[in-house]
Amino acid sequence: MPFIRRAKNRGFHVRGLPADAARRAALRRLQRRAGVRFRDLALLNLALCHRSYAHEAGVLGTVGSVGSVGSGIRKPAAAKRPGAANNEKLEFLGDAVLGLAISDELFTTSGQRTEGDLARVKSFVVSEEALYDWATRLDLSSYVLIGRGEELTGGRTKKAILADAMEAIIGAFYLDSGTAAAQEFVLRSLRPEIERVASNNHRQDFKTLLQQLAQKRFRSHPRYRVVKREGPDHDRTFWIAVQLGGQTYGPGSGKNKKAAEQQAAARAYSALTGRPGGRERGSGPAAG
Repeated sequence: MPFIRRAKNRGFHVRGLPADAARRAALRRLQRRAGVRFRDLALLNLALCHRSYAHEAGVLGTVGSVGSVGSGIRKPAAAKRPGAANNEKLEFLGDAVLGLAISDELFTTSGQRTEGDLARVKSFVVSEEALYDWATRLDLSSYVLIGRGEELTGGRTKKAILADAMEAIIGAFYLDSGTAAAQEFVLRSLRPEIERVASNNHRQDFKTLLQQLAQKRFRSHPRYRVVKREGPDHDRTFWIAVQLGGQTYGPGSGKNKKAAEQQAAARAYSALTGRPGGRERGSGPAAG
């Protein structure tokens, strides 16, 4: 059931981001992938506009539209003004809508689960990782609008940018179609994730698990260090090891430090507990 009822007229207005015919066609393809239908495609377009794109193009929150090579959006005829339009306010709203939708679902279906268990499940379901996975399923990297500088540094595939855009889409759909439609959109996509987390059959946050284990077993905390970097700035790979209890584990690797730390933590957790952690060979203590 709808988790809240939003007044039809609250005295506010959110102006979307205009798009030309090619861009509208692309947005309609995205709608079909997502299983939603916006009344105002300009709102969906705005939800996909990263601040780097807005800054470089001089997108205005009140007038004009923007353009870049291949975006299918016109450049503004008007001069730049302060207050560039981007998806950050929609992201803020979408985060709240997402959290409330998941909380409502967990409350309704939780049975005898404790508040602490519900909070644990929710934290995984609304995490950047879960939102990034959702964005990946929608091929959101093909639709997000980013600046050229961000493009050159691999921004189109950055987890944070895609996860934030996913939250912005939720916020935009809430404004466009109301609370019931927004809740249905969220739960249709994330109910399977709720079930995986509730049954502990999900991608876990091994840094958090290792931190908890370190405090309990060693009365200390893990220390991460970069052991190698490779590749140009826009396509760099990091190798990171973790030190704990007099041992060094890993290294883990990834396209950013956070991903490499997660893999190193997974290997350390697996070695210390005997439970599955890192999926690749070499898990366990490494030469320090």
